[in-house]
Amino acid sequence: MKHSYGWVIVGAGALMGCVAIGALFSLAVFLQPMSETTGWSRTGISTTMTIDFLVMGVAAFGWGALTDRFGPRIVVLAGAILLGLGLVLASRAASLLEFQIVYGVVVGVAAGAVFAPMMATVTGWFDKHRSLAVSLVSAGMGMAPMTVAPFAQWLIQSHDWRTAQLIIGIAAWVLLIPAALLVRRAPTTAAEGAPGLPAEGGEDLTVGRALRSPQFIVLSLTFFFCCAAHSGPIFHVVSYALACGLPAMTAVTIYSSEGLAGLGGRLLFGLLGDRFGARRIVVLGLMVQAVGAGAYYFARSAGEFYAVAIVFGMAYGGVMPLYAVIAREYFPMRIMGTVIGGSSMIASLGMALGPAAGGWLFDKFGGYGLLYIGSFGVGLAAVAMALAFPARPAGAGSRLQAA
Repeated sequence: MKHSYGWVIVGAGALMGCVAIGALFSLAVFLQPMSETTGWSRTGISTTMTIDFLVMGVAAFGWGALTDRFGPRIVVLAGAILLGLGLVLASRAASLLEFQIVYGVVVGVAAGAVFAPMMATVTGWFDKHRSLAVSLVSAGMGMAPMTVAPFAQWLIQSHDWRTAQLIIGIAAWVLLIPAALLVRRAPTTAAEGAPGLPAEGGEDLTVGRALRSPQFIVLSLTFFFCCAAHSGPIFHVVSYALACGLPAMTAVTIYSSEGLAGLGGRLLFGLLGDRFGARRIVVLGLMVQAVGAGAYYFARSAGEFYAVAIVFGMAYGGVMPLYAVIAREYFPMRIMGTVIGGSSMIASLGMALGPAAGGWLFDKFGGYGLLYIGSFGVGLAAVAMALAFPARPAGAGSRLQAA
């Protein structure tokens, strides 16, 4: 029964991730029409996304700690309510500052209630196939560019951007609140290691010691550079394709192709992670991600954009869920929400760099070329950091390396 309901948790987490992350990233579709309608600069609107990532990271740490203490249901339910509220209020914003505060803070706090709490929860429901289960939850987030982004583009073609964003906010309430009610904390029998499982953090491990450990530091910095490498290319790909002369719907479908490839990457990397080890697959995926980010610099035609989007999307989508699997190898379930939330908070700083940097580079130089060159370099830094992952301590009741 425990094992079968775990797949219900996976399904609920996938749906919530799709809606929450899709709603957050739909700002990429709104970027050009909002700028043209309101006169707000692309840098200003893109900075809203930077605020989102910063707030989401801090919130993820807090939501993760609350998940450890009170369980995931109340956390994801609060996030569902806040997400719809933030989108509805943002659609009524009268100034850029007001939009940045509402969309950046409220929506960012709400989105932070999904990733870390659900990833932590799912790792506790599964002894076997953990990489696959976590990857399937993340696959829901990967569905966002194929669902919410085209939906947003369709709404913008029929309505002004404010009405479109209002509709997305109401839809978020309708979908997320029932899904949140299905979420449960993992049974205590699955909450900690069982015989035959990989050795995981000791019972005496404190949160403070965990957050100071080499394992947490390397995990978080790898996550940081990974997100810094892909956030700019993801957020600006629609505008970049438009700047290269491609039609609006083609530009959006390129964005969606990244998501579709990311979905496949999550499933493939999840299976490979179970078979060959999550750390080894993360290194491979980060290398492919760096190459994909740099390849965008040379893309001009629709075919070239689609080809790069598939490779890039598969790589960044595939590695993202495996950080939670690596965390579960190092740390006990009782502090998993805090650990994943803490690493997500640091990663969000990386996510925050790309959108603002891309907007500034476009406004300063009239193009996105330097964004993709820089993303390639940062991607290589992520590979170097991943190669420094400490070995998992061996032995029964294993302990982390001394902090």
